[in-house]
Amino acid sequence: MNPRLPRRVALFTIAGLLVSVWAFPVLWALLTSFKTERDVLAYPPLVVFAPTLANYRDVLWGPASILPNLWSSLVVSASATALTLLFAVPAAYALARLRYPGKRASGFYVLATQMLPPVGLVIPYYLVLQKVGGLDTYSGLVLIYLTFSLPFAIWLLVSYFEDIPYEMEEAALLDRAGRLRTLWYVILPQVRGGIAVTTVFVFLNAWNEFMFAVVLGGNKVRPVTVAMFNFISVEQTQWARLAAGAMVAMAPVILVGLLAQRHIVKGLTVGAVKGGGRR
Repeated sequence: MNPRLPRRVALFTIAGLLVSVWAFPVLWALLTSFKTERDVLAYPPLVVFAPTLANYRDVLWGPASILPNLWSSLVVSASATALTLLFAVPAAYALARLRYPGKRASGFYVLATQMLPPVGLVIPYYLVLQKVGGLDTYSGLVLIYLTFSLPFAIWLLVSYFEDIPYEMEEAALLDRAGRLRTLWYVILPQVRGGIAVTTVFVFLNAWNEFMFAVVLGGNKVRPVTVAMFNFISVEQTQWARLAAGAMVAMAPVILVGLLAQRHIVKGLTVGAVKGGGRR
């Protein structure tokens, strides 16, 4: 018998247990989404039941349809992601490659902004948006998302910029390529993987965000995470429709995660472990 076989079996067993712990709530919600409200409340819980698609019809095309909310989430998440990358790429490049006074302090400031508890910022954000008329608007919510996604994106991208040898950039500068031209044609192609990782993480964080959306949004801008409250009332919680809505809301991010799985794993192992502004 292969002496490594017991070790492999143990590793696969542990991995299977960990995956099952993560997958159980998702699978249970998936089963619940195909049940009637009567089956959901049955005791003991039903594993074998007659499935129905009525819940999905209600959450997609019924009176409480979440399709407009999916559109709001898509607009806010995509806009916040695009603006974050627009500012994060040059900022991370400056922290990783340039030398200027206060570099260490600026790198620490970027990290320190990630330490602020989001709940402590809700009231200041609300008051500021109220003064400028930004409540219940796409621009207001995107701007707020930008404030907490930008430091995270900068800190993640710095690691990838620091991995690029200085010799590549110096060779381009010796060939009389400007700083921006070098960044566009030499540096950015080398960090495409890091940009992909950052894009995925920023989009997922914006899509799943709830607290700022529920406080700073409203009737016009109501992301899908907030729309889940349509199925919760004082008298009753519509668990089956709530589960169906959750499955629909999860589908886009699960698809993005599966398509970018390799980049996400690389980002978890490489990104955000090296400090910005080390040189």
